[in-house]
Amino acid sequence: MKRPFIIGLLALGALLPVHAGIYSAGNVNGNGTALNLGIPDGTPIGVASTINVSRAGSMLSAVTVTLNVAGGYNGGLYAYLSYNGMAVTLLNQVGTGTGNAIQQTFGFSTSGFNNVTLSDTGNGGDIHDVATPGSLPAVSYTPDGGSLATFNGADPNGMWTLYFADLTAGSTSTLEGWSLDITTVPEPVNVALAIFGGLLAIRRLRRWRCDPAPVTSSN
Repeated sequence: MKRPFIIGLLALGALLPVHAGIYSAGNVNGNGTALNLGIPDGTPIGVASTINVSRAGSMLSAVTVTLNVAGGYNGGLYAYLSYNGMAVTLLNQVGTGTGNAIQQTFGFSTSGFNNVTLSDTGNGGDIHDVATPGSLPAVSYTPDGGSLATFNGADPNGMWTLYFADLTAGSTSTLEGWSLDITTVPEPVNVALAIFGGLLAIRRLRRWRCDPAPVTSSN
């Protein structure tokens, strides 16, 4: 097979559309599987929870995070998601820096993130400016100071870690659960190699069919 033909096949595979797959992991508030992790009050020493992702596909193209936090004060919470040496801030004391003097320092006094989804395409805007996240159905929010696109292109299979801390004293929040929705696509080079392998197998089959049967001599 000529080298230009092989290169053409690889280029063709790279240009072909690939189909995305969606993988969900973790649990937000299912019966018997909720975390119910108390977040220590008034200290940067928080709690961590991990989700082991497997069989999710080879290349991540998008990820969203859903949180279920009860109690405490939203303005005191700090959270980030980490994977494969990368970290993305999800919450950074929502509400601080705006409003009256108390809110500027302590953030929103509202309580809980009830099944709140964070996504780079969140239709509810930056969660830092939302006092009551989760109050409207089918609304998601962009992370507070980070971009989940940081993880794009990585192999998503492995241990993902969510870290939570409560930086202001006053009331204890509880991390009841969390989950990931990961969208993956196959790597284009793998598609090209699959095409090449299939065509090579067909070529060999045709050659086998066309080869004359061996002639045997009899004594």
